Amino acid sequence: MGSVLSSSIFARLIGARRTVALIGIPLLTFGVAGCGAIGGGSGDADLTIYSGRAESLVADLITDFEDSSGLEVEVRYAETPELAAQLLEEGDSTSADVFYSQDGGALGALSKEGLFTKLPDDLISAVDPKYRATDSTWVGVSGRARVFVYNPDEVEPPKSVYELTGPEWAGKVGYAPTNASFQSFVTAMRVLAGEEKTREFLIGLKQNGKVYEDNGVTLDAVEAGEISLGLVNHYYLFERQAEAGDTPLNTQMAFAEPGDPSSLINVAGVGILEGSDDLEAAEEFVTYLLSDEGQQFFATTTFEYPLVAGIDAAEGVPPLSSIKGPKIDLSDLDDLQATQELLAEVGMI
Repeated sequence: MGSVLSSSIFARLIGARRTVALIGIPLLTFGVAGCGAIGGGSGDADLTIYSGRAESLVADLITDFEDSSGLEVEVRYAETPELAAQLLEEGDSTSADVFYSQDGGALGALSKEGLFTKLPDDLISAVDPKYRATDSTWVGVSGRARVFVYNPDEVEPPKSVYELTGPEWAGKVGYAPTNASFQSFVTAMRVLAGEEKTREFLIGLKQNGKVYEDNGVTLDAVEAGEISLGLVNHYYLFERQAEAGDTPLNTQMAFAEPGDPSSLINVAGVGILEGSDDLEAAEEFVTYLLSDEGQQFFATTTFEYPLVAGIDAAEGVPPLSSIKGPKIDLSDLDDLQATQELLAEVGMI
């Protein structure tokens, strides 16, 4: 991984102060995997995608699209905040046709800046309106839920994430504060409960919890008995079980009570850049992501939630309709800067 930069340093480097204000990215991880560094493209590809989703998760999906469509695709992989900032800096000069984001907040921020073109209604109508932009400028293609993973031999899962600040949880909780999904969860808490209650929660969680690098390491810590409970995305447990085969895990999963911010359902989604030179190819890619083949990939390969009606989650994964997450517009999760400032204030990052 590359260096972690503060928002002020990053703003000076790219000469775009508004990037930090609009996208809210005090912490950016530099370093690109896959096809080329961030910057001008070769121009030879039929479609250029900026992907904030990891290459390990979606490279096979994009290869399948190439095979199916006959189109040549150039992909630039980096962290979602970095790519969003890059798109703001590039503006109309970007070579990107599609932005494939890890979360709805970044899509909402870029949409508010007018960077996306409107997607055809017949292309996105199969996705529930709560998982796409109200102005049709972006659409979710897969979903993930925040959950508690826990060792049932040691603890009962709480009904609400706010319970984890109690003294009975001291030393038993793990979390990954630099992880984008954790920060989206905190942003949702700020929107739902306000700054002061969120600050109090974070202080209490920090006192009780142990910090881990990411969701996967947090889950591993529960499985190994280092902690009793972790805050992660749902699909990590199913990935681990698939890797373990018939060997049962020590860890189970639970959702918080209806409306609790720790049951947030977020999306990975896409927007087509305004002025794309390959609009037809870009729409074909979005169509593929929302096709039966694309949605089945998310269900059976990454264990995420398909967002198109009629496509079920993988066997054993609780139905998306059963999760009673907080009612929130995912576009409102765009103020990650204030979230990261709050995390820094309480000493989490």
